[in-house]
Amino acid sequence: MSVAGFNIYNIIAELCSHIINSCTEDFFVRYSCVSEDEKLRIDEVVRRKVNIPHRLEEKDLDEQFFTSLMELVSELKAGEDVFAIVGLIQILDDSLESMLRIKIQEFQEDDFSVVLNTNRETTGVGLLPRTSCIWERKHRLSHSYNRMDNFLFNMLLMENTILGELIDRHFFLKKDLFPEFAEKRALKIAATPLRMERNFDVVPYSKDKVQYFSISYHEEDFSAENELVWQKILTAGDNGSDIMVFPEMLGNPEMTDFVTQKLKTLAAEKKSRIPSLIILPSYWEKKGNTVTILDRSGNIVCRQSKQNPFRADLGGKGYLEGILSSLVVNIFHFEGIGRMAILICKDFLTTKYMEQLMRCFKLTLIIVPSFSTGSYDFRQSSDLCAHDDCNVVWINTCAAFEKGKEANFENIGYVRKRISRSDDEAQKLSKMPVCSGVFSGKCMHDCIYYETIRGV
Repeated sequence: MSVAGFNIYNIIAELCSHIINSCTEDFFVRYSCVSEDEKLRIDEVVRRKVNIPHRLEEKDLDEQFFTSLMELVSELKAGEDVFAIVGLIQILDDSLESMLRIKIQEFQEDDFSVVLNTNRETTGVGLLPRTSCIWERKHRLSHSYNRMDNFLFNMLLMENTILGELIDRHFFLKKDLFPEFAEKRALKIAATPLRMERNFDVVPYSKDKVQYFSISYHEEDFSAENELVWQKILTAGDNGSDIMVFPEMLGNPEMTDFVTQKLKTLAAEKKSRIPSLIILPSYWEKKGNTVTILDRSGNIVCRQSKQNPFRADLGGKGYLEGILSSLVVNIFHFEGIGRMAILICKDFLTTKYMEQLMRCFKLTLIIVPSFSTGSYDFRQSSDLCAHDDCNVVWINTCAAFEKGKEANFENIGYVRKRISRSDDEAQKLSKMPVCSGVFSGKCMHDCIYYETIRGV
């Protein structure tokens, strides 16, 4: 095979797949405590066969390099030397650090990115550059999960068996999107419940022996709603927010165009004060409940659809939200922040789904827009994420309030943060207390909550 036919990431993916499919969990437990003598043996076995510079560059990946590497791989597999195979993967992961940084820069120029290896279907694993996170431990979860990716630091290893039938799309956000992050090492989040008025009707119906509900919006309210959302964005920007989060269900079919046009016509100085990312209120349409994500320039980064339908109690009977899952999950990558995802309401409460995403992509920040009559379950799910070094921003809306459920609305949102061992435990959960107007039906439309997530 000519050198043009080789792909260093295909080789690593194949090696990872071999280990995942041939080694038990006990192997990863033992390898986590590999002896110094064994490390020296592995290094000698690898270096004797292949010249791997401490910092690999494209020019090093010539035909001689790949010929030697493939001979070594064949030798290790034939001898079933799994300790040396994992050691080789680690050596390559370390030596590719500079090349992977360059890949991140290349990916930032793409609309969205695909995995580095072209053999994902046959190996069952995908590889991407792993962006760092200022609040994520280096050995994240190595004490809890015994997996191959415990031993990789520059590559993100995604196993298809964990992802299941979901379809992942990756967005490496441009470096200048959060221009002050590198210096401040902090991310300021603005979240608003928006309002307590509902601009829609719940429409029940039956199909194929199941009761469902759909949503029908009030067109006469669109103009006022759009202006309210725009004023919230301006206010959050004036208060130095990096991300603006709105709740679920309170969008409309005209909102995205309205906000994008407002952003595109702003003067440069004013635009620089707009939050870098804006998560608009989700909008229910054509059996989909979808959030639109904008950048400060008015560009649509992507749209995230809800995957798991909510079960509503209407008149004492159960009705299922009539949405169809697209199976597409969008992952946002940014150096220092790590990996972000948006889980709409029930998606976050569906533990299996939430953990699929968190552990497949090593998420570091989950944003949860919701329309819910309670807060308890969201707080409990947030605690699960803390175990995985993953921070959570949850925002509900007062429009979901129902008489008799006042106790459920003590807080309208939470920010769950990973803190250091030396920090006060009270800092890990920031509460957004609901205003008194929600219980008296007097909404002033002025609620915005701010919280800053910092490095640990």
